[in-house]
Amino acid sequence: MLNQKGFGIPIIYNSNGYENIETIKLLNGYIDVYLPDLKYYTNELSKKYSKIDNYFETATKAIKEMYSQVGKAEFSKDGLIQRGIIIRHLVLPNHLQNTKNILKWIAYNMPNDIYVSVMSQYFPTYKAKEDNLINRKLNKKEYKEIFNYLYSLDLKNGYIQELGSHEEEYVPNFDFSE
Repeated sequence: MLNQKGFGIPIIYNSNGYENIETIKLLNGYIDVYLPDLKYYTNELSKKYSKIDNYFETATKAIKEMYSQVGKAEFSKDGLIQRGIIIRHLVLPNHLQNTKNILKWIAYNMPNDIYVSVMSQYFPTYKAKEDNLINRKLNKKEYKEIFNYLYSLDLKNGYIQELGSHEEEYVPNFDFSE
């Protein structure tokens, strides 16, 4: 069954996770698939990299509400998601404990049928190139550590993206010079 409002196609809500809980409640019945990010575990990181307070508290409340609306992920026979939630997390270099805390929270606070997508495609752009902690891509050692940690948590529907080398090719040219 698609959304309760009868649009006839799956409605997907792609989110940075930092959502007002009241807004998410208003979306009940309209959204089939939620794709929230869960970026930061500490207020220190959320303030430093996104200039926001209480990211983790706000995002986790919103994610719990999203799950209560759409439940376990359901897929078509072709493997396309039709309903549910997939929590995404981008691993930042030199911030592996942040990732571990996020994954541990998901494992201990969300139903065991939750889908998790751990993304490893980070690469520095703009001012991130000036930050000594995040001015590089994830390395193989960091990737392997997070890979092993993800699967040690028994997140049955956890997935980690392979470590790549060509992510920059997919960034749009925002200055319109080409």
